Amino acid sequence: MDKIIRERAESTERITLSEKACFSCNTAGRAVHEEECTIRTCFQRDRDRIVHCEAFRRLKHKTQVFLAPNGDHYRTRLTHTLEVSQIARTIARALRLNEDLTEAIALGHDLGHTPFGHAGERALNNLSSFEFRHYEQSVRVVSKIEKGGQGLNLTAEVVNGIGCHTKGKKAFTLEGQIIRLADRIAYINHDIDDAVRAGVMCESDIPEYLRNTLGKRKSERINNLVFNAVENSDYEISLSAEFENAFSELHRFMNKKVYTSNICRKEDEKAEHIVERLYLFFISNAENMPALYKEISEKEGKERAVCDYIAGMSDTYALELYKKLFVPEFRMD
Repeated sequence: MDKIIRERAESTERITLSEKACFSCNTAGRAVHEEECTIRTCFQRDRDRIVHCEAFRRLKHKTQVFLAPNGDHYRTRLTHTLEVSQIARTIARALRLNEDLTEAIALGHDLGHTPFGHAGERALNNLSSFEFRHYEQSVRVVSKIEKGGQGLNLTAEVVNGIGCHTKGKKAFTLEGQIIRLADRIAYINHDIDDAVRAGVMCESDIPEYLRNTLGKRKSERINNLVFNAVENSDYEISLSAEFENAFSELHRFMNKKVYTSNICRKEDEKAEHIVERLYLFFISNAENMPALYKEISEKEGKERAVCDYIAGMSDTYALELYKKLFVPEFRMD
């Protein structure tokens, strides 16, 4: 039975997937060569490594948009990741692309996201002398930080998809390109849902022509966007011109109505202050960081190490550490 199960799965891919799919047997490989698993394909193995890593577990306590919300139903970075994975797999299945590769990229795409959402990312970018981008940090997490500095040694296709999921060059696989679109579909729609729940906006605030084009409810919008992507993707993943224009306009609406609203900005300023205080403290006291980050500091410099350390924190850990370092402890004896 040695290797038969994996080889059977690889054979099934060749029979059932589109010629445009990325076949696991044709992977560009890993940075460090490993013997193949006897049961799982290389992309299935990558997916499992991501799900079992520490950075993935921390996503459950990382903000999506609303900081420290009162309520159990607001999205976290983990639930966002799962929604991206579901949308991406649906598109991949419909186009007969590699679902395992698609899922692995989706599950790993935000592993490098900071605490406090984009407010934390903004703060680290403003503080450091280099550009800090969460998608580049996600690549660092899987390549250099996880497993005590060894990294997860993922395949080139997964690493590329993670690094290209937001901006810059498109991924060199269609599966990776799916994640860039699925990420947008997921966060715009669930941010609308959370904003309505928080009382920041109402569904009816969305301009009528956008509702008529994309859909009047979250589920309808997601279904229409996914269907449109399937209908309009061939050698690259794309929406029709009409849908792309409407979707971009919906993002501009959300930026004005929600992301830069007084409610969000007020909390963002608090988050940025926390990240700034932590950053300045550890730049001056690098010896107080865990051993892994002290080692990174010696090899790549303090700024890199401090950014890695803070980016890996959950919201709750960052808040507790801030209190421990900067808030006086009052005792009533």
